[in-house]
Amino acid sequence: MTRGLLSVLLMVAPTSGTGAQQGGATHVLLITGLSAEPRFARSFGAAAGSIYDAAREQWHVADSNLAYLAEDPAADPKRISGKATKATMEQAFASIARRVQPGDVVLIFLVGHGSGEMAASAVNLPGPDPTAADYAGWLAPLARATVVFVNASSASGDFAPLLAGPNRVIVTATRTAIERNESVFAAYFARGLTGTEADADKDGRVSIAEAFNYARDQVAKAYESTNRMQTEHAVLADPSGLAARIAFGGNAASADPRVTALVGQRRVLESQVDSLRRVKIGMDTTAYERALEQLLLQIAAKTQAINALQSGAKP
Repeated sequence: MTRGLLSVLLMVAPTSGTGAQQGGATHVLLITGLSAEPRFARSFGAAAGSIYDAAREQWHVADSNLAYLAEDPAADPKRISGKATKATMEQAFASIARRVQPGDVVLIFLVGHGSGEMAASAVNLPGPDPTAADYAGWLAPLARATVVFVNASSASGDFAPLLAGPNRVIVTATRTAIERNESVFAAYFARGLTGTEADADKDGRVSIAEAFNYARDQVAKAYESTNRMQTEHAVLADPSGLAARIAFGGNAASADPRVTALVGQRRVLESQVDSLRRVKIGMDTTAYERALEQLLLQIAAKTQAINALQSGAKP
């Protein structure tokens, strides 16, 4: 098999989950900024609130690992744990850093009105606004964990290159800080991450990559449906391909036992791929590629069979 085909299989084949899917703890920090208008307060709160509920009820995140900071804690006292200020956010990041362990996943979801440029980029909060440089400093002590940082705010694009690093996935609602208009990405990303619509491979869990792809497509459709020029273009900064591995949710939800069995078989193969990659350094290159090829082809066949059953066709 050519190296080109091997590369394609590596990109399209699903891989086993990280964090909650592999036994590590999941930490979730939700932050909503200044709304300026009631409709923004509602949309920011709806996005963060849906992720909060999913984290607690579906992903089984411990209460001690779940925090929600907002402009007005009184707006949703059952969920919101404090006011979103620079000081409380710094404390929240420090608290996670003290608890995090190797293998854990940290999900940070930030939504609001953004502004600025490069290191000075910020999301508007009550009081002083922390900059992208501040967030970079707060993330540094989380190096032991896998971090997913989602800035679903307008003008968020410059966060991606500044926060990128090993074991990190950075998602921004816009491509640059120049895209300052009202953004709708947050609502679609939250819907994708917490529902079933984004579950492209039908395995009962939604990866960050699946949620991002779903949200990006829905944003484009939203602009097309109203005949508007699209003024936001989301970015996924993920050089290591972690976004496809970090998944949230439970077991396969299909009522078809054939699908459930195929999903289980595929996960075994995915685990074998992970094991093979870990011993790659000590293997002959040809032998490694041959073994990887066989596993990826089997995974692709399982995925094709699952999709066929889901669509009602014969596998």
